Amino acid sequence: MDVPQLLEAAALLVPEDVADEGDVTVSDVWECLVRDEWEVAIGLLEECGGERALSLEFWEALAAAAEQLRLERSAAWCRWRCYEARCGVIRADLTLRPVGEARRRTPFSGAGVLRPMWEIGNRTPAGEPTLHVAALWAEFVPFVEPGGRATVRLAPLDRSGWQNLRPGQVITMHEDMTVAGTAVVLDVRCPVAG
Repeated sequence: MDVPQLLEAAALLVPEDVADEGDVTVSDVWECLVRDEWEVAIGLLEECGGERALSLEFWEALAAAAEQLRLERSAAWCRWRCYEARCGVIRADLTLRPVGEARRRTPFSGAGVLRPMWEIGNRTPAGEPTLHVAALWAEFVPFVEPGGRATVRLAPLDRSGWQNLRPGQVITMHEDMTVAGTAVVLDVRCPVAG
């Protein structure tokens, strides 16, 4: 499919009632499509997706359109949301340790590149904490600085150890054996059905 077809397919997958007063609506998207404003339409559809649980098909169509338009960050974000539609959502409020208290001395990209280890409360048979790897996407910021704070989304490489995670739980991030930061779990949601 070409970009307009992909965007039309994505727009058709957004329920009409997703917008509240003052929010972006599907009608806004259709207006952009009529004017061939594809990049704007992608941005509006991403907003329609917001925190709503939209289908895998929606995010796949949007990712394919962004890839065809070479919108790398949008494509990466939509692929991330494809993962969340398949596997579920984990969001947390992360605070990194400042320079001098952890290994990190420079900011890292918030676009899902970093794959730190997380201590999430699981233990080995000997009682030692186990670490689990999860990629990290920082919401609304391109980079996270040492000592900084951001709302992050986690994509575990193996979801099997993460079933007992609950909102309010404190988890720790590691880039080596020292603690790189702490996070309070905000939200844990199951995959989108269908």
